[in-house]
Formats: sequence, C-alpha cells, structure tokens
Amino acid sequence: MRLDKFLAEAGVGSRSQVKQYVKKGLITINGEKADKPEQKLDLETDIVEYKKTPVQYTAFEYFMLNKPQGVVSATKDNVSKTVIELIKDKKRADLFPVGRLDKDTEGLLIITNDGVLSHDMLSPRKHVDKMYYAKVEGLVTDEDVKRFSEGLDIQDEKPTMPAQLVIIQAGEISEIELTIQEGRFHQVKRMFEAVDKKVIFLKRIQIGGLRLDEKLKPGEYRELTKEEIELLRRT
Repeated sequence: MRLDKFLAEAGVGSRSQVKQYVKKGLITINGEKADKPEQKLDLETDIVEYKKTPVQYTAFEYFMLNKPQGVVSATKDNVSKTVIELIKDKKRADLFPVGRLDKDTEGLLIITNDGVLSHDMLSPRKHVDKMYYAKVEGLVTDEDVKRFSEGLDIQDEKPTMPAQLVIIQAGEISEIELTIQEGRFHQVKRMFEAVDKKVIFLKRIQIGGLRLDEKLKPGEYRELTKEEIELLRRT
C-alpha cells in the first residue's frame, strides 16, 4: 500500500497533508525518514511512525451507535452535528453511517467503512428487517395491523411492502413496534399518516438479527463484536 493512502486511511491526515508531513520529516518507516508519499509499504512488516508515535492500521471498523435526536446521519454537515462526530476513538477517517435515521429519530445505527456490508444491508433485494418502536398519536387498531400487512399507499410510485405492526398499548397515545424491509424517506411516519395518525416518537431497535444494546444511552456507542459482525453478514 502507498504511504499516503495508509496514513490517510489511518486518520493521520489528508493525502495533501501527508505530503507536507513527509517533507517536514515527521514520518518514519522502520526508524528511517520517509522519502516520498507514494512510497510502498509492506503492511505485515513495516512500522510507520508519525511524530515518533506508531501509526496503527485497521482495515475495517464497526460501531453500534444509539443515535440521539438532533444529530444527522451524515459524514459532514455545515449546520448540525453528525453521527460520525460522536465516534471519538475511531481509527479510520472514512467511516460512514449505514443508511440513515431522521434527525428527530433515535436508535440503532451502524457506523463502518465496510462498503460491501453496507450495500448488502441496504439493498431492497436482501429484505433485511428493520424494527422500530414508536409512540403514535391516535388509537392504533387491528384494522391498522391488517392494512400495514397488505402494504400502504404513501404517495410514492408504488405502495409499501407488507409490514408487521404489533400493538404494545392502544390508547390516545398508542405504543407499537413496526418491522419494515424498506428505507423510504420518512417511511414510518408516512405509513401512519396514511391511516390518519401521527408518530410523535420514533426509535429503531433492531436491524436484521442485531438488536440495540440496552446499555447504550442516546449518543453512546461501542464496537461490534466479531459475532455481531458475522450475524450482520449472515443477515
């Protein structure tokens, strides 16, 4: 791997910054000052240091984040704080959220740099379940459960795929769990609007077989275990 690519992916700086670091003699390879940013590295044997501190290289990172309200599911934003900014101890500079949650929606969000995994999780052809907990203004009924199971017209080109609606508590403010396999814009909110109700709180609690760690408070995160990563890949 090229030295500048290695350092950029390790989060030391952009490729243009790395070029300046090399010129200033701040980068060493096996104790010797690096000659040029395009210099090739053997990832198995070469030891790279920046300002005399070893640079650790990690190919992929996987985090489970309990996304809080008010934070956007993006890598960069000129106005709001992003989910990437919440990951303080990341080793990679190319992390991104797998899919998105609305700014006012809480819950499970996977942060990684694994493009293949992300594509598989988001592909409509894979039919990956996404489960939400919601508080809904209005009495949710068995008739709503039936309509959700048949698919709803939410003013898109085609109706939604069948969804599984479970009533936890019915009342003026109903509590429900909803499992969908799509990720359309504001989909959960629009589905309830289609049955004349309004979502007032929304939280994603599961993707595929991966459930949100209940120990994580909004804004907190942890690395996924090897078993959880394999679970997502099987999903």
